[in-house]
Amino acid sequence: MADIMTPTYAKNMKIIGHTDQGGGRADGVQIMVHKGYAYVGHIFSKGFSVIDVRDPTKPKPVDYIAAPPNSWTLHLQQFDDLLLVVHAKDMFAQPELADEKNYYKGKIDSHADSKQEQNWSAGLAVYDVSKPEAPRQIGFMPVKGGGLHRVWYVGGRWAYASALLDGFSDYIMITIDMQDPTKPVLAGKYWLPGMNVAAGEVAHWPSEVGRYGLHHPIVHGDIAYCSWRDACLAVVDVSDRTAPKLITHKMWAPPFGGGTHNALPLPNRDLLIVVDETVLDNREDGEKPIWIFDNRVKSNPISISTFPEPSDTDYLKVGGHFGPHNVYENRPDNFVSEDLIFATYQNAGVRVYDIRNKFQPVEVGACVPPPPTKMVDPRPNRPKVLHSADVFVDKNGIVYSTDFSVGLYIMEYKG
Repeated sequence: MADIMTPTYAKNMKIIGHTDQGGGRADGVQIMVHKGYAYVGHIFSKGFSVIDVRDPTKPKPVDYIAAPPNSWTLHLQQFDDLLLVVHAKDMFAQPELADEKNYYKGKIDSHADSKQEQNWSAGLAVYDVSKPEAPRQIGFMPVKGGGLHRVWYVGGRWAYASALLDGFSDYIMITIDMQDPTKPVLAGKYWLPGMNVAAGEVAHWPSEVGRYGLHHPIVHGDIAYCSWRDACLAVVDVSDRTAPKLITHKMWAPPFGGGTHNALPLPNRDLLIVVDETVLDNREDGEKPIWIFDNRVKSNPISISTFPEPSDTDYLKVGGHFGPHNVYENRPDNFVSEDLIFATYQNAGVRVYDIRNKFQPVEVGACVPPPPTKMVDPRPNRPKVLHSADVFVDKNGIVYSTDFSVGLYIMEYKG
């Protein structure tokens, strides 16, 4: 059996710690680290975990907060002593989603004409993490519909999220007033034309577009950079948080595969890092680059280069998902760089890129943990391969990465 601390491939990186996250909950999606504790949202284990990482070589699970029935809490955001956790319908509990292709067709979880009784929790939970090892829920904002998917919050009055609300064909952007964290309020909405089915809007996008829905926004100043899945990139003016309005909408799928997942602004360099997520096995969903956009003109971001793909192994032959999933999003109270980008590449692990030459990004680090020995993913016929999901870099430069089945890995970048 492979040593869990020995990567299958590494370049300028090493594994320094690992935990299975306790109780058979080795699955993880989004991760935040605060005052020496990691918060990991689970995709299959229906809740989130708290892990003591004060000694990153010896991480220890210390708490698990279960999700309500029929719900998942896979995405979360922490800033200062607040932790925001999404509540949404557990999509992978639906029998149709044993085949994940159905999720990306954008039909399974539509709430355009939903008459289904809501037996899941949908909204945003707010926790006090002033005692970081013991999150204490202090607020909740309910919504009608499938619920929230992913949040952006870096302190202050406003949070931003993607939400599947009754009457809409897919996820839209919402703004959330956090002035009183015990009573968060849905303040504004933005959707691309054609998504408000309840208001009689008719879809105008091409039939080959699958998910015409928001994954999440990242906000800098008064601009939200929205990753709109197969509708790609929407840049939205949020100067009026109650009435956001479109600046520009860019689509490149087709010919590329879409699935846009992150749009990370690098404001000091007027650049935008845009990630197209690989969502199907063996790249059945097409080519998925990590792009660099020139963002000097906010109404006209232009792609200027793409990151090189991992080439140390034929990862298509490895099976499962080969391609980008996520990038570390420069959390302002942790590691921030406009020259180094940390990305998860699913079956190809964690990758580090030097983008000082914006026209020629270079891979300068990699760490591919060993594949799972036991699957947490309950879906049938899933290949037993690595599925690196999220990456977080703390203020000391320590790298944390989650996976669908192998637990939390902690790494050092030595470049």
